[in-house]
Amino acid sequence: MSRIVYVNGAFEPEEDAKVSIFDRGFLFGDAVYEVTAVLDGRLVDFAGHVERLERSLGEIDLPLPMPHVGLREMHETLIAENKVVEGIVYLHISRGPAERDFAYPPSPSPTIVAFTQSRPLVDQPQAKTGVAVITIPDIRWKRRDIKSTSMLAQVMGKQEAKRRGAYEAWMVEDGVVTEGTSSSAFILDANGVLRTQPLGPHILPGVTRRAILRLAREDGIRLEERPFSVDEAHKAREAFMTAASAFVLPIVSIDGSAVGNGEPGPIARAFRAHYIAEARDASASA
Repeated sequence: MSRIVYVNGAFEPEEDAKVSIFDRGFLFGDAVYEVTAVLDGRLVDFAGHVERLERSLGEIDLPLPMPHVGLREMHETLIAENKVVEGIVYLHISRGPAERDFAYPPSPSPTIVAFTQSRPLVDQPQAKTGVAVITIPDIRWKRRDIKSTSMLAQVMGKQEAKRRGAYEAWMVEDGVVTEGTSSSAFILDANGVLRTQPLGPHILPGVTRRAILRLAREDGIRLEERPFSVDEAHKAREAFMTAASAFVLPIVSIDGSAVGNGEPGPIARAFRAHYIAEARDASASA
């Protein structure tokens, strides 16, 4: 059975879906996106993703082209049509088709595309073994807080990680780690303080990141939104990454050097278990 996707108001088989070659998302990367996890057939932290979507659209002067209730109904229809139990829903909104010109068209007609991917989230093998990361220079533009589809630098970084046998790449700017190519970066430093970059135009405001910061405060864990260097990461007691499609993944090596004892740390494992349990409770009561 063909996967059902959403394109501009229509649910249709993926092989029938079409977008104009003049779409500005295709020509300029003039588009933003969101990825929402699906757990037990239900959306995880959907309100947080819609909030970030609206913020990204506002930063590029593009109004949200459909109401919140319509967005949720569309996501839930895709989940039902494709029988997704665990996985993600990808949503892409561009400024739409127009004659090629760098300036915004005066009356845009946004393109809305969404599709699902089924994949294991809870029983990811990487959650049990932990993952390796490498560090690379951060070569991205200066508005990383916008969840833009212009992601060539991240694609190149992820490929470099794969080439070097790692799961993820942490990007480094002015000597400190900003974030992963598709994740937020955390360490439990040598003093037992949980650290991650503070929000700003230099990083994406991760939805899962925000949830983990809240859980840390609730659990009384010492927390500082403060940059950390690569050297501090190498000396950390623990490290982990967060992302909507990965939840929390322990990091067991950085640039080939073991983090802590080289095993998934107890703080990372506890955060992962707590986040999944909370997500399941929230979806069950929705």
